[in-house]
Amino acid sequence: SAVLYLFRARFRMPIYRLAEAMTVFAVMTAGLFPLIHVGRPWFAYWLLPYPNERMLWPNFRSPLLWDVFAVSTYFTVSALFFIVGLIPDIAVARDAAKTKIRKLLYTATSIGWNGNHKSWHHYEEAYLIFAALATPLVVSVHSVVSWDFAMGNVPGWHATIFPPYFVAGAIFSGVAMVITLIVPLREVYGLHALVRKEHFEAMSKLIMLTSGIVTYAYVTEFYTAWWSNNLFERYQFWFRPFGEFAPAFWGMTFCNCIAPLSLWYKPLRTNIAYLFALSIVINIGMWLERFNIIFTSLAREFLPSAWGGYNFSWVEAGITVGAFGWFGMYMTLFIKFFPAVAITEIKMILPPPARDRKNLEHH
Repeated sequence: SAVLYLFRARFRMPIYRLAEAMTVFAVMTAGLFPLIHVGRPWFAYWLLPYPNERMLWPNFRSPLLWDVFAVSTYFTVSALFFIVGLIPDIAVARDAAKTKIRKLLYTATSIGWNGNHKSWHHYEEAYLIFAALATPLVVSVHSVVSWDFAMGNVPGWHATIFPPYFVAGAIFSGVAMVITLIVPLREVYGLHALVRKEHFEAMSKLIMLTSGIVTYAYVTEFYTAWWSNNLFERYQFWFRPFGEFAPAFWGMTFCNCIAPLSLWYKPLRTNIAYLFALSIVINIGMWLERFNIIFTSLAREFLPSAWGGYNFSWVEAGITVGAFGWFGMYMTLFIKFFPAVAITEIKMILPPPARDRKNLEHH
């Protein structure tokens, strides 16, 4: 959303609000996982560098601590970017509110917006600043997350391709998730006139571009393993397509590399039902990608005595289902109480009203 705003891409206007909301709620969901996996979440604040009496200080060379700073910074800027963009629309909802509770809620969250020239001037300046801050953060936060793996010496993780690979993968899966969310919203609320086929075609082209980058990263991993002449790396990348987890690898390849190639056929780029199905396929493929990165590398490390398989436990399944529920709850509440499509920016691209339509068409 921030990048498209800086480039003044007009197709972003009907979809960017949902993309920003999805980002904020997804980061809130992702932030739970380090707390859960620390083992003692009530001590998670020990990761933060603050003066204490325990004579403890975080290890700044640890990628886990880098994650704390990267994700917290990303969440702060993304949330501010999202909230600032909401202010004019919340003011519209405030003026149309019919109950006292909603009136109070929208009055508090619109922070005194009155729509005059000064308000718009400050709003546009603030939104531009946060867009400029959020754009490099997209690159930095996913690069830091990739270093969680790349800084380790585990076969299959120690690769320099990971930062651009993770950035492209994030955009790839993010656009797919926007399609997954916007299609039902479009049908339920009748937003066909606002979210049109040309918007879906533009998102399809973004998917084609990022799918190509992700495919290139997959091929580069195999080429690097072969060229390095490292037996551990070579075995790891033989194990992925032909070993115990081969179905996950080939499923990932189909979902992320082969299925998006169908978008080269223009009628499919504007077929809403097909794009919705493809977006779900891509989301499954990106989950399988993480499965391949984590589980296959840990299943075949350096020592054969440490080799093993993996099976889901009911606890892990519960955490995963709970994460979907957590994200879905926030998205549902947002759509219920706030405008899911930007009202003020949509007005900018609507044609001006014509009193004499016939005369206008004649001219």
